[in-house]
Amino acid sequence: MKSAQRFALSIGLVYLLIGVMGFIPALVSRPEALPPYVENLGVTSGYGYLLGLFSVNTPHNIIHLVTGMLGIVTSIALDSSRLFSGQLGIYYTTLTVLGMIPVANTFFGLFPMYGADVILHGLTGIMGIYFGFFATPSLRTLFQREMEEEAVSGEATK
Repeated sequence: MKSAQRFALSIGLVYLLIGVMGFIPALVSRPEALPPYVENLGVTSGYGYLLGLFSVNTPHNIIHLVTGMLGIVTSIALDSSRLFSGQLGIYYTTLTVLGMIPVANTFFGLFPMYGADVILHGLTGIMGIYFGFFATPSLRTLFQREMEEEAVSGEATK
């Protein structure tokens, strides 16, 4: 298993766990009164703080579940795990930037992404970009090796 596949599998398991934990009421602390910045949040269903740190709501938990399942499924092959990692890096880096902008830190009213979420999304984004675009061996290198092996085996059979 290559490093990109291990990353996709591990990030998939982590985000699947985070998504499941977001639906467990004992792990989500709900504030007594909604803060003013949460009133701008259009979806308050399931709103609270996972483990007292990460702001979550129902759509946010669903996104974490989908991210986790995609990571696990794409870890089967190197090319799919590289594609997943690169796209994950782009999306989560974008979410990090949006989470730092006060007007957009609720993703336009759908789910909260501020505070500790910015750090989690930022780390995920950086790692995803690394494993998607920079980790070795690159897909081009693997493709060239495969073509060379086919050329050699084709010559040996003639």
